[in-house]
Amino acid sequence: MRKAEDSAASRRLKRITVVRSVRDPRKGFLKAGAALFPCALGRSGVVVDKREGDGGTPRAELPLRRLFFRGDRMSRPASLLPARRIGPRDAWCDDTADRRYNRLIDRPPGQAEERLARADHLYDVIVELGWNDAPVRRGRGSAIFWHLARPGFTPTAGCVAVDRHVFAKVLPRLARSCTLVVR
Repeated sequence: MRKAEDSAASRRLKRITVVRSVRDPRKGFLKAGAALFPCALGRSGVVVDKREGDGGTPRAELPLRRLFFRGDRMSRPASLLPARRIGPRDAWCDDTADRRYNRLIDRPPGQAEERLARADHLYDVIVELGWNDAPVRRGRGSAIFWHLARPGFTPTAGCVAVDRHVFAKVLPRLARSCTLVVR
């Protein structure tokens, strides 16, 4: 049995790659092993010098930090990533003047910030990407996630977005220390 576990661990993906489309810079492809999936990118495409509110997806090697999921809408996705159920008070601080900038915060419903418990389904599954978090630099961008896409893969505010079935296929294959490389 140990040999089978070691074999499965050696096949886990340590890197997934996102490349932008040559036809539309706001769309791209996520490559996980030999599989290729369409994805949505930020409304400004892939950017090198990421700034808060610019709508760009940062060109970088981004560690996968945590998995968040809507437990009221789905069961915990299969993954080795640390996982957390999204609660009604969960938000992500995008206020550059706040000392908690680019961090998960506790906010009563209705207050500003990037709410994680959304009415739509975009954040039913979220993977926190390690952007501007070690150390945090104010104004360099916040709330960069890998999440669910809107119909037609319309642009995001700077995240990478895929269809729901992609998470079901890819999350169980990821190594605990996987990175997402945006080119």
